[in-house]
Amino acid sequence: MAPIIKIMETTKRLFDEDAYLQTFMGTVASCKEAEDEAHKGLYAVILDRTAFFPEEGGQSPDTGYIGDATISDVQIRDDVITHYADRPLPAGSSFEGRIDWDRRFSNMQQHSGEHIFSGLVYSRFGYHNVGFHLSDHVVSMDFDGVLTPEDAAGIEKAVNGAIYANVPITVSYPSREEEQKLTYRSKKEIKGQIRLVTVEGYDICACCAPHVHRSGEIGILKVMSLQNYKKGVRITILCGYRALDAFRAKNAILSSLTGILTTGEEETVASVTRLKDEVRDLKGKCNLLKQELLQKRLSEVPGGQEDLLFFEDGIETSVLRHIVNEEVKKRSGFVAGFGGNDASGYAYIAGSVKKDCRDLLKHLQEALGAKGGGKAEMIQGSVPSTKEKITEVFEAAICS
Repeated sequence: MAPIIKIMETTKRLFDEDAYLQTFMGTVASCKEAEDEAHKGLYAVILDRTAFFPEEGGQSPDTGYIGDATISDVQIRDDVITHYADRPLPAGSSFEGRIDWDRRFSNMQQHSGEHIFSGLVYSRFGYHNVGFHLSDHVVSMDFDGVLTPEDAAGIEKAVNGAIYANVPITVSYPSREEEQKLTYRSKKEIKGQIRLVTVEGYDICACCAPHVHRSGEIGILKVMSLQNYKKGVRITILCGYRALDAFRAKNAILSSLTGILTTGEEETVASVTRLKDEVRDLKGKCNLLKQELLQKRLSEVPGGQEDLLFFEDGIETSVLRHIVNEEVKKRSGFVAGFGGNDASGYAYIAGSVKKDCRDLLKHLQEALGAKGGGKAEMIQGSVPSTKEKITEVFEAAICS
């Protein structure tokens, strides 16, 4: 492999100059086999200049091509950007770089939408965005204060108002003197030159990432979820094409449900609730019948038998416990019930009025890797085994 042709102090960041740049020419400063496990089998390529945005500021990196090499990851360290390629590129050679534009533009939509959302949360509630993550599937924001669903809905509406207003989104590099006169958001303390992204009328924030030129390009912002998180709140959003894809997916699910239920969309919740209630009632009746049938079967076991082991597939834990509690009144040994089957394993409950059930538990754990616990009077847990092996262990336990 060719040696490094020059010491790279920094990589020229073409995406700072033009976020919409999709192709560029760059010269390979170095190329070597990646040494870390995460990039095993790839080549670490450093260019003198690049339009590939690296993983930085909570945002996932660009992907694409340099020459014929596929770029699957881009990282930055000490202002030097490394591209991870599936084949080597000779040092000193120049190649055309091509950004996966659909991925880049989607990230730009998400990130610009997040700025407006976070800016409005700060201006209305005074909460800071203390955690941001933008991957291929998730856009999340962590705020250091609690927002209600109604609060989030109000912010969502305001953000979409800003999108429809189609205001300019600009990048600036203020001097230290200018910076001291500005009020802006920042997730961390920044040393050196500040890069500010301004959404006119809505937000000013220090940021390293590419953004759209006007808010209208975001398309739409939709809040997808809200949950309490570390004394604050975590909110996930989707913007633009991702929001459209999410709507299509949810609409397809809803359409399928209305077809299955033969009902209108507005009646889907009521129909599902009604079915859920019916299933619960039927399940209760089935459990009662199973209990009665099992009790009848066990009643045929000779009364003089001190120990009792029984198996039943599809039995509720509450029913299993009821049967064990009834049977221990009739016997002096172990009464153990196992619910399940050989394929999925068994849940068990065992009791005794005279013997120490922990002895049985020890046998199950040592021989079959059972999980569980309890007291001398009763134990319960689960065991990934077969009916035949459980029976062997039970018989060994009562004989010990």
